[in-house]
Amino acid sequence: MHNKIRVFLVENEYDFAFLVKDEIIRDERLEYVGHAPNQLSGIEAARRLKPDIVVVDLHLVGSYEDGIEAAKDIRMKTEAKVMFLTGYEQRDIMYEACSKTFASGYVFKSQINHIADSIYDAATYDTPLKLAFQKHVRDGLTPAQLFVLDSLMAGNGEALGYSSAKTIANHKTRIFRKLGLKNEKELLHVFKNW
Repeated sequence: MHNKIRVFLVENEYDFAFLVKDEIIRDERLEYVGHAPNQLSGIEAARRLKPDIVVVDLHLVGSYEDGIEAAKDIRMKTEAKVMFLTGYEQRDIMYEACSKTFASGYVFKSQINHIADSIYDAATYDTPLKLAFQKHVRDGLTPAQLFVLDSLMAGNGEALGYSSAKTIANHKTRIFRKLGLKNEKELLHVFKNW
């Protein structure tokens, strides 16, 4: 069998973290590498442990914005993919959270018996859910911005030569702003490892 998918968990409820850990360690495709109860320790541990995927509780402290911030920070600062674990069973909230953070999927806490399969699929495949998040992000860009994005992703700088440097720079700036990214390095990072 190939190397196992290395999984790290960011979950503030210790009892639930234990249940998730139990599900992960029973699956021979996955390797549980650790747990953190909050964003700061989660980021530090994810950088150190280098998991393939980090499962983040959407509601870490006061609101679901905490989980979104943690997931996006982990996506920006590590090579790990991210997926959400949530008690919120509102698909529109999850869809938006995953699109904002470039997450690869989510699973509801009520479906804990499916978490191992969900983690494996999110880490391994371009699932229909992941493709839907990607489409949602791309749908927010204009055709010109999509052309610039696709050219950057393909490493095809020559294609951008048909527009002025100022026009390209303006499109990049708008793309970064719409996607909540700082620069081209972050853009390439999240799209190449989504």
